Amino acid sequence: MFSGIIERLGRIHRVTPGDGTVQFDVETGFPDLSLGESVAVNGVCLTVTKFDPQGRMSVFVSPETLRVTALGRLAEGHKVNLERAVTPSTRLSGHIVQGHVDGVGRLDGIAPSGEARVLRFVLPARLRRYCVDKGSITLDGISLTLNRIEEPDEVPGGNDFAVSVTIIPHTWDHTTLGGLGIGDPINVEIDVIAKYVEQFARIPA
Repeated sequence: MFSGIIERLGRIHRVTPGDGTVQFDVETGFPDLSLGESVAVNGVCLTVTKFDPQGRMSVFVSPETLRVTALGRLAEGHKVNLERAVTPSTRLSGHIVQGHVDGVGRLDGIAPSGEARVLRFVLPARLRRYCVDKGSITLDGISLTLNRIEEPDEVPGGNDFAVSVTIIPHTWDHTTLGGLGIGDPINVEIDVIAKYVEQFARIPA
């Protein structure tokens, strides 16, 4: 489990394709990762398969993970958001994040708001029912608050919907958000509590 508070900006050192799979070697800056440990890479929970004293880890990405996330776009030199799993004593500064991606959205706009920035993302329509005003969402592993939700009929094409989030200067400078371009894909994980509420409402006790 994660909290969506990014600890480090890592860098992809090497990409090794396999048979529908990929291995990423990532420069993490972490001094003490353990084999088998879970690390969220751009919001995707991955397992450390190798780790060296220089802080470089290897992670294996399965065909299913490549299919449902935006990790396939990563190349050597790309920066990535990194978060280690929480411990019982960790402050939950964000919200409960599993590292299980629910869909892929795309950056659609950036607008200044004083010293902050408002980012607009277009997300798959099937995730709309899980999003509420001032609720939590995870974008590339970053815990963010939804400031505005646009219905599908407000978005050109009418099939997807859009959300806006306000990004403070610290988040802009210390995550990958500052390097995104319009149209870039982003991993989306909705609040797991919304999934449980939907399940309880649908299935009789």
